[in-house]
Amino acid sequence: MPELHNTIAVEYLQKSSLDRVTIKSHKRPDIAATARYKTYPEAEKITLPVDWRLQEARILPLLQKRRSRRNYAEASLELRELAFLLWAAQGITAKMGDHFLRTSPSAGALYPIETYVVVESIEGLPAGLYHFDVENFQLERLSPEVKGKDAAHVCLDQDFVAQASLTFFWTVVLRRSMAKYGERGFRYLFLDAGHICQNALLAAEAIGCGGCPIAAFYDQEANSLLGVDGKNEAVIYAASIGRK
Repeated sequence: MPELHNTIAVEYLQKSSLDRVTIKSHKRPDIAATARYKTYPEAEKITLPVDWRLQEARILPLLQKRRSRRNYAEASLELRELAFLLWAAQGITAKMGDHFLRTSPSAGALYPIETYVVVESIEGLPAGLYHFDVENFQLERLSPEVKGKDAAHVCLDQDFVAQASLTFFWTVVLRRSMAKYGERGFRYLFLDAGHICQNALLAAEAIGCGGCPIAAFYDQEANSLLGVDGKNEAVIYAASIGRK
């Protein structure tokens, strides 16, 4: 099937593949490392509440009920519920040596994924674009102008995105993984994003919400919406969340 074998995707998989012989002689590119956390120093800071800790939920019914949902009620989410979703997706849970471990696994504990939130309907939180400061467990307000309709517009104009209470956009900071793992590290980025999204979706089920993962978006438009360059940092995944 040459139409498949000639694609860039297959070329990448082949050129980044390793075996027992090549792994010994493989030389990774000399890619400079970058900061472990990203923050916006000039942005307004919104401290997230920590009283959202819920009674322990059994995982079976959450897994059983989880579906990609594209219809949401008009009811808003509370700030503490958003805080719970953020913690479930990427919250810090422990320290191991120089690494702060999180709720979701990451290759080499490098955590190359950044979380942005387009808020449409959260009680006590103005609509707009926010960045999740993982280290300090707070939101950084980047723009009051970005709304749900803008998130929908870059996600192929899918109406359900505009109707959601919030939309997560996950970007990847390429150097965090590739500085250690080279081209092979590119594979791990997608795995990390998948872990994070699934955590967020299960957490949404735990608070009576539903969500829908989104891989359909216009890359450069999505990057521009978040203010990232698409080269060093780029949108890799998204998900809408709202009440059932």
